[in-house]
Amino acid sequence: MSQPVIICRAAFCLGLLMAAVPAAQAQVGPTATEAAAYTGLHAAAWQGDVAAIERGVAASRTALDARDTHGRTPLHVATFARQRAAVKALLRVGADPGALEADRYDAVTIAAVADDEETLRVLLAQGASAKLVTSRYDGTALIAAAHLGHDGVVRQLIAAGAPLDHVNNLHWTAVIESIVLGNGGPRHQATLQALLKAGASTRLADRDGRTPLQLARSRGYEAMVRLLLEAGAK
Repeated sequence: MSQPVIICRAAFCLGLLMAAVPAAQAQVGPTATEAAAYTGLHAAAWQGDVAAIERGVAASRTALDARDTHGRTPLHVATFARQRAAVKALLRVGADPGALEADRYDAVTIAAVADDEETLRVLLAQGASAKLVTSRYDGTALIAAAHLGHDGVVRQLIAAGAPLDHVNNLHWTAVIESIVLGNGGPRHQATLQALLKAGASTRLADRDGRTPLQLARSRGYEAMVRLLLEAGAK
């Protein structure tokens, strides 16, 4: 039996590969070996030891900006570990919420990709920004969350003023990523609905000029097509 042949435009397929792989792999949390070797504030952040954080900062405020081998600050480490008390303590004593690690992720984007709504809530309440341009793709936390269908995270980020129509260097917006990198299922539908309700553009097209409506139709995502039409997409 002959094998099926899959045909697509080269630029489009390349874009899918470039974006889909990094979303799964570019965020690198501490390994067990790295975590076991942590000392000082990194160890305290990983373990959620608030008292040790306070002692460490009292001894040396520069420790707040210390980096591990992957450029992670204690705040990044606490966010990866979902140590919310540590996140709050680090921000309270002056940790930089906008610091980027080696792959250019900030704490907000780390929490967004992890679908960690509670840690995200702590970060935003303590003054972290939902507006930063992050990752090697010049994206945002909102684009990353939309890509993954993290609808609760998307709603939090929208409420925090995330830029709805930021275009990354793949020429995709959060609306487009919710379609082209999603599965058309309930969470991606809820993500698209939240973006459209907030006023995200249905007119911004991808690099090949395809609108969100055209992209949803080409994938057979009928529920998304309906949402887009209801929002006035053409």
